[in-house]
Amino acid sequence: MGRPPKITGALREELWRRYKAGETVFGIGRALDQRQATIHRLLQATGGIAPTHRSRSSRVLSFSEREEISRGVAAGYTFRAIARGLHRAVSTVSQEVARHGGRPHYRAAPADSAAWESARRPKRCLLAKNLELRRIVAGKLKQDWSPQQIASWLREQYPGNPEMWVSHETIYRSLFVQARGALKKQLTGHLRSRRRIRRSRHAMDCGHHRGEIIGAVSIRERPAEANDRAVPGHWEGDLVEGSRGTYIATLVERQSRFVILVKLSDKRTEIVVDALGKAIRKLPTALRRSLTWDRGMELANHSSFTVATDVQVYFCDPSSPWQRGSNENTNGLLRQYYPKGKDLSAVSQAQLDTVARKLNTRPRETLNWKTPAYILETSVSTTH
Repeated sequence: MGRPPKITGALREELWRRYKAGETVFGIGRALDQRQATIHRLLQATGGIAPTHRSRSSRVLSFSEREEISRGVAAGYTFRAIARGLHRAVSTVSQEVARHGGRPHYRAAPADSAAWESARRPKRCLLAKNLELRRIVAGKLKQDWSPQQIASWLREQYPGNPEMWVSHETIYRSLFVQARGALKKQLTGHLRSRRRIRRSRHAMDCGHHRGEIIGAVSIRERPAEANDRAVPGHWEGDLVEGSRGTYIATLVERQSRFVILVKLSDKRTEIVVDALGKAIRKLPTALRRSLTWDRGMELANHSSFTVATDVQVYFCDPSSPWQRGSNENTNGLLRQYYPKGKDLSAVSQAQLDTVARKLNTRPRETLNWKTPAYILETSVSTTH
C-alpha cells in the first residue's frame, strides 16, 4: 500500500471540521483516504483540541510580496525599486532580505516559513502562571472533581479575587494540550471519561459510539407505573468498572431498591445480554416488567435480551445518569466492597451474591428503614 499521503493544510482543515462535527476516527480516515493510525496520531498530538487558526496582519509582508522581492533580487533591482513596486518602505525590503540570508541567499518560501515561525509568541496559560491556582486545581482533580465543578467552586470560594478563577475549558485544554506545560497528563485519569483525547460535544449525535443503539426505545416512553414506582418489576441496570477492563453488572428494582449483581467476563454486548438474561429469567414473572439502561453499547443487542426475557428495555437520554438514580446510588454503595481501581476478574458470582444479600438485608432510610428484601417480598405477595 505504501506510505499514506501527507495530510496537507486543506486536508487538515477538513479533518478538524469533521472531528468537531462528531465524526469518528474511522469515518474521518475513510473520507480523507487516510489510515486510522495517521488520523489518531494527529489528534493525539493536540489532545483532540483543534489548533487555533493563525492569520497574519496586513502590515507584514505576504508570501506573494516575498516572491516579488525574490524576483527583484534575482534580477538585480535595487531595494528602492523593489519597494516602489510593492508600495512598501525601502527599509522594509532591505531588512527582509538581510534577515533571511542577504541578496545571495534570499528565497521567498524559506523566508515566509521562517517569518511564520518567528511570529509565534506563546502566551503562558493561566494555570502555568498562577502556581497556587494550579495546585488547587490539581488537588481537586485528584479528588475526582470535574473541571466544571472546580470552576464553579473557585468562583464561590474566591468571590472577590478573579485571579483565582479559571474556566472549565481552560482546565480541559491544560490537561489535553500538554505543550501548555501546566497540568500533568496523568490527571486525565481522574476525569469521568478517562480519555486521552478530547471528544467533540457533537460526538453523541453520529458515528458508532455511546448513544447510537439501533431500535433504542427512549425512557420517555416508559410506562407511568415504572416512573412512579407503583408496582414492582421495573429495573435499572448499569456496569461497574474495575481495573484492567473488568466489569460487573448491577440490576436494581425501582420500587424496593433490591439489587442483583452479575459477574461478567467482559463488556461485549453478547456477553452482557446473555448474563443479564440468565439473571432475569430466574425471577418470577411478576418481577419481569422493564429494564432501564444508559446509552452504553454493552446493551446494543437489547432486542435479543427482550426476546429471551420478555422484558422491554428503555434507554436514558445521553449523559443523564440521574434518570437511573436508584442504580447510581446502589453503585456508590457497592464501592464499599469493590473500590475504584480494584481488579474484578477474581470476584466470583458467589461473592457477588453475598454482597447483594448484605445490601438487600440492610435497612434503608428511603424505605422508612425497611430492607429492600422485605419491601420486594411484600410487594410481590400484595400483587398476587
